[in-house]
Order: sequence, then structure tokens, then C-alpha cells
Amino acid sequence: MSSRLVLASGSPRRLTILRGAGFDPEVRVPPVDETPLAGEEPSAMVQRLALAKLHSVVVAGETGLAADTAVVVDGEVLGKPLEPDRAQEMLRLLSGRTHEVVGGIAVRHGGHDAAGVVTTRVSFRDLSDEEIRAYVASGEPLDKAGGYAIQGGGDRFVTEVDGCRDNVIGLSLGAALELFSILGFQPPSRPGGSSH
Repeated sequence: MSSRLVLASGSPRRLTILRGAGFDPEVRVPPVDETPLAGEEPSAMVQRLALAKLHSVVVAGETGLAADTAVVVDGEVLGKPLEPDRAQEMLRLLSGRTHEVVGGIAVRHGGHDAAGVVTTRVSFRDLSDEEIRAYVASGEPLDKAGGYAIQGGGDRFVTEVDGCRDNVIGLSLGAALELFSILGFQPPSRPGGSSH
């Protein structure tokens, strides 16, 4: 059985996190419809989508990982804005408030699957319309859940992160490694042996 890891995601952020942990995953982009189901709780949605992504491209006998991330404010899931106007709306909604980033993770190893959900609370300072317009004009928000990237220009809006910062970027590495350990998968040793 190959212990090579398949990453069921086209996200460059997730790939960067895994490479930083010593993995060299094979990337397969899952053909999954990410539309929420009627009345679905955000935590149930991200776990369902992570499992759907995993099952769509990782076959039995392979070791794989998939994830899904949602930004939630007032119970509303903010997906990836496709238009600049929608990105501005999202950032106005997040301005001066605390929101949740809910991450679903699903892993497969040895013919078994495990899944979990990680929640991180992120607080934004008050944002001016000028700041929002300038940030949206940079193009960065357009393919990011919630319309911002904490590992990019969105970091300057954040006043506090309560929980796993990697989860906000797209993948809680610690949670993923815990799930893998349940299935008996030993990750590669870290470069330099440093702990996270």
C-alpha cells in the first residue's frame, strides 16, 4: 500500500501547509458541488463537503486528505465572492465584528476514513469603505471564503485569532495529523525536526 498522500483540493494554501509539514502530496481537484443543503448547519456542511471531496478522487487503498472551509457570521455562510461588489458586501459585514471560520477535514488511510471539524474565531477591526475598496481592487478576496486572506493582505484587518490560525488559511494541520494518527498513518518527519 502506498503511503503517498493525495490532496483532494486545488487550494494552493492547503498545498503550502502540507509541504511545510514535510509532505509532497499529489494534487487532485475534486469535482464537487459546494452548494449548502437547505437548513444545513455550517459544521455539518463543511464535514459533508470534505468527505465528498475525499470520496470523489481518493480511491480505496490510497492515503488522502480533503478539507472545506466556511466563514460564518450571524449564522450565514459566506462563500467565495465571485464579484467585487459581493466581496465588498462581505467585508462590510465582517467589519468591527467577530466571525467564525469552520473547517471540515476528512482523511483516508488503510481503507478507513475519519473526519472532523475545527472552529476558529476571528475578530476584525472597523474597516473604512476606502480600505475595503482598495483591498477588493487588489483581486485577492475573489477566491477566498469570506472575501479575505489572513495569510495575505487581509491580515491587517485582524485584531484577534482565537483558535487555529492554519484553519483560517484553509487547513488545521494539527487536526489533520490527529485524524491520520487515529487511522495509524505516520506522517513524514518534519524538516529540521521542529514541532508546530
